[in-house]
Amino acid sequence: MMVKFNKYQGTGNDFVIIDLTKDDFKFSKNQIKKICDRKYGIGADGLILISKHNNVSFEMNFFNPDGTTSFCGNGSRCAVLYCFHQGIIQTNCSFLTTDGIHQAQILEDENIKISINSPILVDKLTNGDFEVNTGSPHYIQIANTLDNIDFVNHCKSIRNNDIYYENGINVNLVKIENNLLNMRTYERGVEDETLSCGSGVTAAALAIAFENKIDIAVQVKTRGGELKVDFTRKDYNFDNVYLTGPAKFVFSGDFNL
Repeated sequence: MMVKFNKYQGTGNDFVIIDLTKDDFKFSKNQIKKICDRKYGIGADGLILISKHNNVSFEMNFFNPDGTTSFCGNGSRCAVLYCFHQGIIQTNCSFLTTDGIHQAQILEDENIKISINSPILVDKLTNGDFEVNTGSPHYIQIANTLDNIDFVNHCKSIRNNDIYYENGINVNLVKIENNLLNMRTYERGVEDETLSCGSGVTAAALAIAFENKIDIAVQVKTRGGELKVDFTRKDYNFDNVYLTGPAKFVFSGDFNL
């Protein structure tokens, strides 16, 4: 079976998008794995399926390369841009995904701003690290360096420990440099480092804002580019949370499943 697809990326986080607004096809877990495989498939950090919905502009279903589902911040921004390119939406829209309804706005130069469902609680752990759920669960650790470290194995030791092994958790290492938050992310479902993670960027920004009592937007630099997180800080949680950054069309084609 041949399927038409589009490839988009948001700060290096890349996704295969398949439009189901005129079809109703169900993909198996093995088919999702095949599509995302970088050697035998199209290759991506995830698969996005776009469908019609009666109450919002569109519905987005996101799948990790292992076939599991979750909220995806960068994937959501790419889905919004795809729907804009296809004439499904205008510059403002709403969409439904795994964790509920989000609002989105298309800004200049194809920067996409999406709402992150809130309030969001920052949980500081006894070891000084943080847990933050921004639609997907994230572990945040402040690091002295992001380079002189065996990053993947370090993150695996957290993601696969007794606490997180069953459900998984995304692991983020962050470092503050010149008022800019630098970070790297290991994503569950991908089970490797990705160039960027939108929900991880949001989680890290809120953890740092919580720890340092920051009330203004936080700029975050990932390996794939920069993103901005806006929020309203309260005593123990954050409201009015938004993630903004670029998304780009990469290529389109047909793939034989």
